[in-house]
Amino acid sequence: QDKEKLEIRKLNDPPSAETVRDMIKYARNVIEEFRRAKHYKYILCLNPDSTGLVELLEICELSLDKMGAVFEDSNVYMLHMMYQAMGVCLYVQDWEGALRYGQKIIRPYSKHYPSYSLNVASMWLKLGRLHMALENRLAGVKALKRAIAIMEVAHGKDHPYISEIKKELEDH
Repeated sequence: QDKEKLEIRKLNDPPSAETVRDMIKYARNVIEEFRRAKHYKYILCLNPDSTGLVELLEICELSLDKMGAVFEDSNVYMLHMMYQAMGVCLYVQDWEGALRYGQKIIRPYSKHYPSYSLNVASMWLKLGRLHMALENRLAGVKALKRAIAIMEVAHGKDHPYISEIKKELEDH
């Protein structure tokens, strides 16, 4: 499965092994840089209007553009930065932006993680709630039901989380 997780774009002129190695090095560095910047900026600016959060989103978007020239969206480095970008969008209440990133993430997550992974359930839950917030009830219900199906296997049908999500569905 590692090959899928490190998938390279299929181009007419495939990147050299050195280019791929350099991009992996870049990806690791930018992820570490983002972690440091996120820690620093979140401590400094708990105000959602802060320019620090815009800078964090720019780090994500610029690195996704650069890595996207070599890596497929399903590549773990791409997924990591998309997940971080989604987190920043959620923090600043940019529901459309968060939904766009989440929709790019869910298919590779479903491929990379086991069938009943709580990581996948968590992403379906986020997507469902985003759809509901954006008043797309049909897509929201579908996503929340997918989250419930996974969580019922992982947690058991009587788990409080599941009751909570079912109540959300009833209330909408």
